[in-house]
Order: sequence, then C-alpha cells, then structure tokens
Amino acid sequence: MTDSVVLPKKRLVLLAGRSHPELANQVADELDVPLSKTLAYDFANGEIFVRFQESVRGCDAFVLQSHTNPINTWIMEQLIMVDALKRASAKRITVIMPFYGYARQDKKHRGREPISARLMADLFKTAGADRLMTVDLHTSQIQGFFDGPVDHLFALPLLAGHVASRVDRSRITVVSPDAGRVRVAERWTDVLGAPLAIIHKRRDPDVPNHVRVFEVVGDVRDRVCVVVDDMIDTGGTIVKASETLFENGAAQVIVAATHGILSPPARERLQESAISEVIVTDTLPIPADNQFEKLTILSIAPILAKAISEVFTDGSVTSMFEDPPANGVPSSH
Repeated sequence: MTDSVVLPKKRLVLLAGRSHPELANQVADELDVPLSKTLAYDFANGEIFVRFQESVRGCDAFVLQSHTNPINTWIMEQLIMVDALKRASAKRITVIMPFYGYARQDKKHRGREPISARLMADLFKTAGADRLMTVDLHTSQIQGFFDGPVDHLFALPLLAGHVASRVDRSRITVVSPDAGRVRVAERWTDVLGAPLAIIHKRRDPDVPNHVRVFEVVGDVRDRVCVVVDDMIDTGGTIVKASETLFENGAAQVIVAATHGILSPPARERLQESAISEVIVTDTLPIPADNQFEKLTILSIAPILAKAISEVFTDGSVTSMFEDPPANGVPSSH
C-alpha cells in the first residue's frame, strides 16, 4: 500500500514595492503576516531589478504598490514583480494598487487621445495578474477594463466615520464639487443622513481651458459643508469650491478625499484657504514636508487587510460595504 499524498496548505504571501513601505508594514501588521523579503534596486541607467528571496511556488501572492511620484517608476516596478511571480509559479497573483495610476484618462475626451486607464489594466493582465484590488476608482467603469476580478474598495466608512465623530450631523450638507462626483456624494448623504448640494461649473468663454465656479445648487447657508472627492491633486478645484460655498453663506467647509496626491502648490493653497480641515487616507505616501496643520491622514491599512483576508479565504469583499452602519454612522475599521 502506497503512502497517501499530502497536499500543501494554502499559503498567503504579501509582497510590496518600494513606493510606500509604511503602508505595506501596516497592512502586514493588520494581517499578522510578515512581508516577504524582496531584493529590489535600480541599475545606473534607471532599469529596475527585482528578486524574491524566498519561494513563492504555489502561493496566493498579493503585490502592494502605491502609484505615487515618480509614478511611472513604481508602476513599472510592480509590473516586474508580477512577472517575477508568474515565472516563479505563484498560484494566484493579486495586484493591490490603492491608487490606480492614470485613472483620470478613462475615455477619449477629444480625438487622438489614449485611454491610459485601459492600457494599465492590459499591462497588468499581460504581466500575469489574476486579480486587481484598488480603492475609490476615479470612475467605476474602469473595473470593466481588466479581464478578471476587480475588488473596488471604498474609503467612505473611514472618512465619513471621522467626520461624524467631529461634527453635529444635523448641521452637515454634503457637497459634490462637480457633476461627476454626484453619485459618490449621494452615498455620503445616505450614510450621514445629510442633504446634498452640487457646485455647478461652467467654462469661462474668455479664458481657454479655464473653469470658473458658477453657482451652488442646494442650500448651504449656515451649514457645515463637507466637500467630497476621490482625489486632491493641486487643490485648485477644491479651493475654488470652498470659496464659492463661503460666498453662498456656508458656516464651515471640510474637505474629504480618498487620495491625497497633493502636487505643488496644493500644500500652500489648502493651508492658506478658509477650509477648516482636509481629510485624506494614506493610499499615497505624504512626506512630512508636504503635510500641513489642517491635514488629517487616516489609515487605509485595516480596509486593505480585511479585503486581502476575504480574497484569501474565498470570502466576500462586497459584504464589507453592504452591511448597514449602526445609527447611520459607519465604523472606522
């Protein structure tokens, strides 16, 4: 009688690129798993070398990389890591990109333009990714660009929980900074039980490519206005939106966004504005010299770790965001 074959147990391996080590370590701590040791460095001409220092054969691999500045370098590093995992016989490869690079180019606005968000999905599929995980896409339809499962996570429970803990909800009006953010803002109104206002923008016919805030649709007078967006880049749109709200009688303006890109001169613009607080998550690293007094940074690590656990155990990622929050206020974890 021959000995029975012992099948290997399922194994989770968490790997991270070099763009945001603080977040990677936080996710590892939340999962109570070690970060897999990876050797990565740049050649003199800028090419990237990656080698995993332990076996990944047959594992369920999760590759975390924040697409921050220099964004093209970190995207390329993550692609190389996925290729290395595929060639090292990882069983399943999940790419975790808390901020999806190039998401703003999700369609052709004019002729002869790329659809870079689709190209990103194609690149990761070609490299060997089986699954994508990301937080608050610029537009939800980007999920359809990848030929495989996409876990679209939301920072709303984290951000709204923070706002609700600091402000009397009866005074809040949720504000969409433009028509494209209305659906996201509506989800905020459901959670906070607050009314909605929309900032309607029109192009200035006398100044090419210049947007001027035109009017506020909704009542904001004497209200605490919470302006919600997916990202803050240079801060120009958000500051103009806040100025318009104050002109319409707002008592206070708070800004909440998932991704704090904060490209210059965002730091100065936001700190010098009348906005009382800017709330973001750490999907992207924000160096100390780019932080400012009004900035609050919330950790996205618990949400990422929970999603990784659900994927690894074949649970439900969707259920993380479907349960109705107690008293209309979501937990921050």
